[in-house]
Amino acid sequence: MDVEALINAVNNGEHQDKQALESFVAKVADGSVSTEDATRWLKAVHQHGCTVDDTVVLTNAMIESGARLKWPDGAPVVDKHSTGGVGDKMSLMLAPALAAAGCRVPMLAGRGLGHTGGTIDKLESIPGFNCALSPEEMMAAVKRVGCCIAVQNEAIAPADGVLYALRDVTDTIDSVPLITASIVSKKAAEGLDVLVLDVKTGTAAFMQTLEEAQTLAASMVKTAEGLGIRTLAQITSMSEPIGTHIGNALEVLGSILVLKGEGSPDTRELVVLQGAALLSMAFEDVDVEEGRRRMDKVLNNGEALDVFRRMCVEQGVDEKTAMLLVKAPEKVLGVAPEQTTVLAQHDGFLAGHEAMKMAQLARKHGAGRFALEDEIDPLVGFLLQAIKGDKVKKNQPLFTFFHSRELTHEDLQELKSLAIISENQPDLSPRLVKLIDSTETKA
Repeated sequence: MDVEALINAVNNGEHQDKQALESFVAKVADGSVSTEDATRWLKAVHQHGCTVDDTVVLTNAMIESGARLKWPDGAPVVDKHSTGGVGDKMSLMLAPALAAAGCRVPMLAGRGLGHTGGTIDKLESIPGFNCALSPEEMMAAVKRVGCCIAVQNEAIAPADGVLYALRDVTDTIDSVPLITASIVSKKAAEGLDVLVLDVKTGTAAFMQTLEEAQTLAASMVKTAEGLGIRTLAQITSMSEPIGTHIGNALEVLGSILVLKGEGSPDTRELVVLQGAALLSMAFEDVDVEEGRRRMDKVLNNGEALDVFRRMCVEQGVDEKTAMLLVKAPEKVLGVAPEQTTVLAQHDGFLAGHEAMKMAQLARKHGAGRFALEDEIDPLVGFLLQAIKGDKVKKNQPLFTFFHSRELTHEDLQELKSLAIISENQPDLSPRLVKLIDSTETKA
């Protein structure tokens, strides 16, 4: 295996040698490729891209680097994946809601990437929650509870685990072939029947233009369908934060509110949108409207909340703690020692938020990582007291920043710029921009 030859092929827009690429991925998985060589290859692919055939080889090699879950006959095995956004907490609600609606959900999730929070970082803000499940433990949890949410480990697509962590700290996140191989390899390893992809587009997304999002969505749908997984991509808007809770522990709190039939309508709508699509693809007698009805039912009647509580217990949370978590989440999750609230400077309408700047400030204060060894502060984040389109009065609270470190003068100036107030009420667009399925990806 010649890393230099692979990098040269990428730089020249040529096919990488199939056997050499497969060997490279296997050696990434077992640790015999140096961080420096892996980083140079990542940067080459990030800069120049790679061919569709090479992306398929890369994806298959990542799958083959670890175990695959094999399921007995029974309920459909489904999952979703999001390319990440600000306040994107859908997995925390979708897994238990889909399980309550009759699916098996063996969800593999990741830690934060760049400015976006990771599902695993959010769940680990719950005391005792164990995301480190083996494939056997994942299957056992799904059998008992209906769902689990586990961190990628050395058993499943280990090569991707190494590259995923490196992408976070080497500015090589927003690459179509790397994203495609990373996401699809994990989902194929789960043994899925059905997959919904939430591909974000907008100022706070990795794929900021619709064209970029469509390219990524088509790449992932084509690759996943080629591996036998029925797949749909929903392109959704990511210029505004999702919901009212942003940050690891705060997003757990916001998720529990939705699971109780309360919480942010914006957050709930995305959960229902994604869940309904999965149910309509997984069951022959369910269309999208019936899927929405079933999602609404389990969110309103407490069934999804109960599955979430049982999932917490299954994954290591003490029974009393799990019960208190769903009744009074603040008592379990804790609250940041410092809270800074920004007030409206004048009357008007909230025209929107600088979502990317919000995420970057939270990351700077410990909500995300800049290096592999960085520790997450789960209590850092934002609570929005006004959302886009709201009429606001001077000195009305707009949002509160929860933090542990002292704010600098620059931080305070940044905070004041995060909410935009205008004289005119802004147009409110739906989150869903476009659907891409297998018919959209055929020549």
